[in-house]
Amino acid sequence: MRLVILGGSGSGKSTQAQRLCRYFDIPQISTGEILREAIANLSQLGHHARIYVEKGELAPDEMMIELIRSRFKQPDVNCGWVLEGYPRTAFQAEELDFWLDNLGQKLDWAIYLQVPEAIMVSRSLGRSLPDDQPEIVQRRIEIFYDRTIPILEYYDRRRRLLTVNGDQFPEMVQQNILTLLSIP
Repeated sequence: MRLVILGGSGSGKSTQAQRLCRYFDIPQISTGEILREAIANLSQLGHHARIYVEKGELAPDEMMIELIRSRFKQPDVNCGWVLEGYPRTAFQAEELDFWLDNLGQKLDWAIYLQVPEAIMVSRSLGRSLPDDQPEIVQRRIEIFYDRTIPILEYYDRRRRLLTVNGDQFPEMVQQNILTLLSIP
């Protein structure tokens, strides 16, 4: 199974990615986690990424594409994966499809966790991530609506989009996803 989890800050992307990875026994690829780790390790990627993360901005496409390509070269992703936090722009979505095609892989589904803005803000501010400050959270949500929503149209045109109500208990969200994937 090859899945992309889409949603705004605090929509439950990480939670559902973790649950689906356990269910299917496949690796989770979290760009947010990779970037935070790079920042904490003071790597060159972390140095460049910190500037964007601290402002709640999206890292440049080139940086994210290179990060994803590097991760997809690792052998543990050959039998499936759940990608969370990427793509964030239509260009990244197109580039992901191109890269997967080169690897002989195909995305099964993009799953959009639809959550009201007020709930996303509340959930984000309740987390303990260092970049979950009110102004940063608000900026990430604005960017989500401006840049990420067009990705939904991209995947919908390719008949690869599943939309799930993410404003419910995590167990119910997972069950709804599995039902849409036609898995009991």
